Amino acid sequence: MQTITTTDALAAFCAEATGEPYVTVDTEFLRERSYYSKLCLVQLALPGRDNERAVLVDPLAEGIELAPLFELMRNPSVVKVFHAARQDLEIFWIDGGLIPQPLFDTQIASMVCGFGEQAGYETLVRRIARAQLDKTSRFTDWSQRPLTEAQMRYALADVTHLRVIYEYLAAELEKNGRAHWLAEEMEVLTSPETYTTRPEDAWQRIKTRGQSGRFMALVKELARFREELAQSRNIPRARVFKDDALLELASTRPDSHEALGRSRLLLREARRGEIAEGILAAIRRAQALPPEEWPEPANGNNGHMQVNPALADLLRVLLKARAEESGVAQKLIASSADLDAIAAGQRDLATLRGWRAELFGTDALRLCRGELALTAKGAQVRTIELAR
Repeated sequence: MQTITTTDALAAFCAEATGEPYVTVDTEFLRERSYYSKLCLVQLALPGRDNERAVLVDPLAEGIELAPLFELMRNPSVVKVFHAARQDLEIFWIDGGLIPQPLFDTQIASMVCGFGEQAGYETLVRRIARAQLDKTSRFTDWSQRPLTEAQMRYALADVTHLRVIYEYLAAELEKNGRAHWLAEEMEVLTSPETYTTRPEDAWQRIKTRGQSGRFMALVKELARFREELAQSRNIPRARVFKDDALLELASTRPDSHEALGRSRLLLREARRGEIAEGILAAIRRAQALPPEEWPEPANGNNGHMQVNPALADLLRVLLKARAEESGVAQKLIASSADLDAIAAGQRDLATLRGWRAELFGTDALRLCRGELALTAKGAQVRTIELAR
């Protein structure tokens, strides 16, 4: 079990990797105490068996530089294989200023290949690699040194079994002609926009019920301030103040330190100093905005949509039928919000483009136009062409 702790050793492994068709990759990190993830371990494996040609890279080792790893991640001739890649890719983007390409995400590939919506890595290891995972080290502190033997075995298993899973899924995609479906999905994962967090957009993640534009202006300015402070201090958002406190502040609109002190949900340290000043300034900014600059509710797109509920229900039936016929996970094809949007007349949706249109979107629109009907025989749903 090799652990790389020097730049030279890392460079040697990465040089060897450049001659291979793919490398499997995983990371272990901590994020509970910071805004940005702290990279604690990188696991890499080249084609082979068991623990052959599989290594652990210790980014916390004194003096090590990750430049050779970043260069490998940029190499266009080596496919980078991850499972559920989004958080791993965010680390490479933040720490290395790059997004590994070309990319293959086995979680998405498995949903395209009929493994359902809940096929996690453990399930794929069991069903494809015919192996069992030892999960005892899943929630350990990866920043502690030295790593235990159990931790290292657990970490390596995340990339050694991944080789078998990748080779199987890649072959399945070629066989079923869906490789271009996965390629479309990888375009989203490899876009820097996916990993760019803008403070002015932070309010859109906050769950609110239908509220006035004035209220949403307060939510937006408070969320912007919180995001900016969390990023600058590299602390979790909740360390500034939690969502429930943010919504309370947007409702009560305190205008002084004394009023802040009456908050039920605001942490004590947020009632004074930089955080308190930032809260009061955000509230003043929001209240000064003219109505035409008030945002629409964050989850309120549906609030302004005239959704035809009967049509939305028919679209759900069609989606379920198409997912079962194709073996593709429903949530990968369309979300419930997508179906409501289609039923309300919206057309600029991902589910109406590319492979999703082939599988579902085109017929969904024909159903909306009255060109298709649905019929059921037993558990099977079929479409019927209607005369125009």
